[in-house]
Amino acid sequence: MHRHHRSETSLRRRETAPSAVEVETIVVALAGQPNVGKSTIFNMLTGLSQHVGNWPGKTIERKSGSYERDGVAFHVVDLPGTYSLTASSVEERIARDYVLHERPDVVVAVVDAAIPERSLYLLAELLLLPSPVVLVMNMMDVAESHGVTIEPRVLEAALGIPVVPMVATRSDGVARMIDAVASVASRSYPYEPRRPTILPAHEEVLTKLIALIASYVRDPYPVEWVALKLLEGDEEIHSMIESLVPPDVSEAMHRVLFQHEDAVLDIAGARYAWIGRMVRAAVVRPRVGLVGLTSKLDAVLTHPLWGTGALLAVLAIVFALTYLVGAPLQEWLDALVGGYGASLASWAPTVGVPVWLADLVANGVVGGAGMVITFLPILAIFFLALGVLEDTGYMARAAFVTDRFMHHMGLHGKSFMPLLLGFGCNVPAVLGSRIIEERRARILTILLAPMVPCAAQLAVVTILGAALLGQAAGFVVWALVALNLVVLAGLGLALHRFVLRGEASVFIMELPLYHRPNARTIGLYVWRNIVAFLQKAGSVILVASLVVWFLSYFPGGGEVTGSYLAVIGRALAPLGRLMGLPWQVAVALITSFVAKENTIATLGVLYGDVASNMRAVLTPPAALALLVVQMLFVPCVATVAAMKQESGSWKWTAVGVGTSLLLALSAGVATYQIGTLIAGG
Repeated sequence: MHRHHRSETSLRRRETAPSAVEVETIVVALAGQPNVGKSTIFNMLTGLSQHVGNWPGKTIERKSGSYERDGVAFHVVDLPGTYSLTASSVEERIARDYVLHERPDVVVAVVDAAIPERSLYLLAELLLLPSPVVLVMNMMDVAESHGVTIEPRVLEAALGIPVVPMVATRSDGVARMIDAVASVASRSYPYEPRRPTILPAHEEVLTKLIALIASYVRDPYPVEWVALKLLEGDEEIHSMIESLVPPDVSEAMHRVLFQHEDAVLDIAGARYAWIGRMVRAAVVRPRVGLVGLTSKLDAVLTHPLWGTGALLAVLAIVFALTYLVGAPLQEWLDALVGGYGASLASWAPTVGVPVWLADLVANGVVGGAGMVITFLPILAIFFLALGVLEDTGYMARAAFVTDRFMHHMGLHGKSFMPLLLGFGCNVPAVLGSRIIEERRARILTILLAPMVPCAAQLAVVTILGAALLGQAAGFVVWALVALNLVVLAGLGLALHRFVLRGEASVFIMELPLYHRPNARTIGLYVWRNIVAFLQKAGSVILVASLVVWFLSYFPGGGEVTGSYLAVIGRALAPLGRLMGLPWQVAVALITSFVAKENTIATLGVLYGDVASNMRAVLTPPAALALLVVQMLFVPCVATVAAMKQESGSWKWTAVGVGTSLLLALSAGVATYQIGTLIAGG
């Protein structure tokens, strides 16, 4: 459907059969800053027809979908949220390259009507690109509640492009937007945009530069836009032009750029002056002294003390919902799946199904797929809470409050929520990293999330601690949780300084005005994330479960002590001896890769009465080493699958798993050896 060169008419056509009626297709790109309601508009148009993937060669999410009205199909592409098109971030490059190279029929620029001064800068840049633009002034209700009055027709006359007022949360204005898009695409609208270029002091310089490069700039790049980018110091455009112009033109171009390095100020100045004229013409601000709802709330919610208290209260509500609602549902589903698997295993042999096949289906397939299903209540609650907090504008405040603390680990405030939710489950902690736009911070969050002890991990350590250490277990478990957090901070510092040091983590976030959440947007957000988890993470979990089942079932026919898993455990015996641990414990740790709870189940099979029998074979230093290893051991397969899904890289997934394994084994050996020396002394 995409074409690099535009035809005589802007409407793109496709025909399903020679006798069929032609269906007009208009390609629409949605552009806008973060938190302007762009996703709400996209969801409103496309609903469940969305296709979600990644942009070619990037891990940034790409969303597209379709909408049809009156025989016209609208193919909608949701561009990444970006503040400008300067190509200083992946999101900015994706947005501008799509508009330049794919030439959508119409670009819909979505701005926050309550803060037009900050939202119109992106429009100033979009108007310089080839595709025509329709301006959508979203959140008109929020603007009105803050005393901001906008005259869309006056603004349209000043800009020379269609301007559509909208309240996307109520679907108010969506039909008008589609009408505007169709009229611009069919060229029935007198599209005459008034674009900002550069202040008068550098107009002559811009003209001179255009004359130098005009005959060398190739389609799809507009000559004036390229000249402005050269004056702005855009390295990508500069490299492209250098490869096209002859040496004498290159030298003349460099001379102009060197003599007028301050031209970038006049480019930005022209845009801000243009924004000022538009706002003065069409926007009436509230009287001086009127304090809006956002200002009143932010006085508390961004305060270092009160804001932290409010954040803790919000997190307490999220955790309460997770444990009071999600945990019982997860336990119910776990029992349901387990009971179904047991029934299947006992029923299958009665109808002639081989025992091994029955066990494969019951414990391998049902057990593996069942684990995926049991995660759904917690994931649904997590994404519901995250969607509400994001859609109301509170997530930006939470990130602002926690930014100073997170900055020491090379992260920023947006990483706080995913990491903290890791105490419930590491899977949503990793999946939650997708709210972080900057790739370096997102990868760092993904690598650190498994270091947070999840509920299952804490349960295993608590049970083992009570069985092996008696009354000292409470203090030991508390100390181990503290150890994990210290390791997390230390690992964050190390990764920040030595592994990911080449990229600086810059935290720039708009504090949007508060507004009512949109149920449809949040519902689609929850649905899309759960489906993505089931499709991607679920397949990896199932495969890993089948592998572990095979290793634990054969060749002993279900006897773990005679299985390949036991052979692997015995092969690891020399390493286990460094920690005072027998091979049975190594096997239990390996099975914990599928689910942390498997440690207890496997030890129960191998030792029977865990408390008495394991105390007989483990010294106190060895018991402590086991607990340390259990706390730091590699994340479960569901978390690993989520890490691969969110990072889009096996390399970073392997780094995370390898780091956990190295830390666990090193800490276990050190604990046992030092403990033995102290006990012997």
